[in-house]
Amino acid sequence: MSGHHDDRSGHHDDRNGFNAAKIRWFESLLEENGLLAPGEVDDFLASYLKQANPNNGARIVARAWIDPAFRERLVADAPNAIRELKLVDPSDGEVTEEQHLKVVSNSPGKHNMIVCTLCSCYPLWLLGPSPSWYKNPWYRAEAVRNPRGVLREFGFEIPEPTEITVWDASSEMRYMVLPERPEGTDGMSEEELAELVTRNGLIGVAPH
Repeated sequence: MSGHHDDRSGHHDDRNGFNAAKIRWFESLLEENGLLAPGEVDDFLASYLKQANPNNGARIVARAWIDPAFRERLVADAPNAIRELKLVDPSDGEVTEEQHLKVVSNSPGKHNMIVCTLCSCYPLWLLGPSPSWYKNPWYRAEAVRNPRGVLREFGFEIPEPTEITVWDASSEMRYMVLPERPEGTDGMSEEELAELVTRNGLIGVAPH
């Protein structure tokens, strides 16, 4: 994204810093009262984030590209379809269900992108930690007002006739984009296809 948007995030960064300080204070209080071991939260987050990354989302997309029946199930009922791949959520060691997830599929003439206008909700386990620009007030506002212009900022030019649908994520519902399969990939394996999928593609600001 262009650098001239950076100055719009100052107030947001200050608020994040204030919230982080409050969280740290509360964590220290729990540790002092013996409810948490020192560093327990940091260790948990490090373990979780080590396995929560876009590779999980990429694996889902690659399967949908090679298996039309799975694709239909994924778009109709993402949580149950994802269970078929037996992805393991590092927070509890169980197969992740992503019960509040909807997968939206791109197709010729139709493109989807994700935003969270209130904060930065999105399926962290499937996409990894949210990028800084996703939390930026500029993106959160402009993605709704001018999605085509936002995509242009990412170097992604969408043909004018293409319909763009913007999905606003929340704590009740998260979204993941299913990009179109790139041309010329007919002979590629599922593993090779997964390597083509990017986090930006899963959010909808890149082709795949």
